[in-house]
Amino acid sequence: MNASYAKTWLGDDAQDRMIAVTARHNEAIEFGIAPDNCLKMPPTIGGRYSLCSAAGLPLAVDLGMDVFEQLLSGAYQMDQHFQTAELRNNMPVILALLSVWYNNYYKAASHAVLCYDKRLELFPDYLRQVEMESNGKRVGRSGQEINCDTAPVIWGGNALDGQHAYYQLLHQGTRLIPIDFIVTAETADIENKTRSDTWPQANCFTQSYALMQGKQDELPECVQPGDRPSNTIMLRKLTPQTLGSLIALYEHKVFCEGVIWGINSFDQWGVEQSKQLADKIFDYLQDNRGEDKDDVISPLDSSTRGLIDKYLAWRKPSD
Repeated sequence: MNASYAKTWLGDDAQDRMIAVTARHNEAIEFGIAPDNCLKMPPTIGGRYSLCSAAGLPLAVDLGMDVFEQLLSGAYQMDQHFQTAELRNNMPVILALLSVWYNNYYKAASHAVLCYDKRLELFPDYLRQVEMESNGKRVGRSGQEINCDTAPVIWGGNALDGQHAYYQLLHQGTRLIPIDFIVTAETADIENKTRSDTWPQANCFTQSYALMQGKQDELPECVQPGDRPSNTIMLRKLTPQTLGSLIALYEHKVFCEGVIWGINSFDQWGVEQSKQLADKIFDYLQDNRGEDKDDVISPLDSSTRGLIDKYLAWRKPSD
C-alpha cells in the first residue's frame, strides 16, 4: 500500500527513484522497480531479524555506510561470542535460561526492559516484536501442542519515567515481573558530564538493589518483600557497535528460548489471517461496494458486522 502511494507521488520518475528490498524479485520488477534497484533478501529472513540485511539500507543512507558497518561489526562480535563462549559464560544462553525459568516455573507472564539512557527508550518497542512474534506460539516445530507457557509479554521504556508510574507494582505488586535494566557508563558528551548525567546510573543500581533486598517495616503496607529478579546490562558507551551487539544479544536469546520450548522462532502464522482479512475489509470500506457485501461481510460475526455498519453510517457527512 505504501509503495503504491510512493509510486503515484513520484510519478514518471518512480522506476529510477525507488529501491525495493524483497524476496519477491520478479514481483518488484512487475510493480515497476528497475531491476538494478531490486535488492534481494532471502525469504528465510523475517522482518524482525532483517536489520543486518539489505533491509538496513535506510540506516546506511541516513547515517552513512561507516556507521552501518560499525553496527554490523558489533552484531558480528556478539555472533562470535554466542558461537564460541562456554555455556556458563554465554550471555544469550544465560538470558534465555533465566527467562524460561521465571516464565515456566514462577509463572511470570511479563518481562520488563527498562533503559536508564533516554536514547534507548524505544529499544523495548523493538524487542516486543523480536520476542513475542518469534516465540508467542502454542504449537512446536513438529506440530505438537506445547504444554507450557511460552513468550511473556515484553514491555518497558525510559526507566526514569517509569519510576513514578509502574515501579510501585514492580516492588510491591502481587505479580512477579523479571526485569532487564540497560544502562550506559558514559554519556554522549563525557567531557561536559554534569551531576545530572550520573543520576540515571545511580537510580539503576539503587533499583536493582532494592528489588533484590527488599525492605522490612513495622507497617505491613511499607514492607517490600524483595527477591524480585533483575538483570543489569551495562554498556560502556552507546555507539553503533555496542547497539549492534545489544540487538544481536536479544536475537540469540530469543533463538535459545525457541530451542528450549521446541518452537520455530522464525515464522509468524498467527498474523496471516488478520492481514488477509484486513485487505478485504479495507477494499470494502474504501468502495462500500454493495455487490461484494455478501462475500466480505456476511461471513463475519454479528459484532464485527455491527462495527462496520456503524462506521459506515458515521463516516457519512453530518446533515
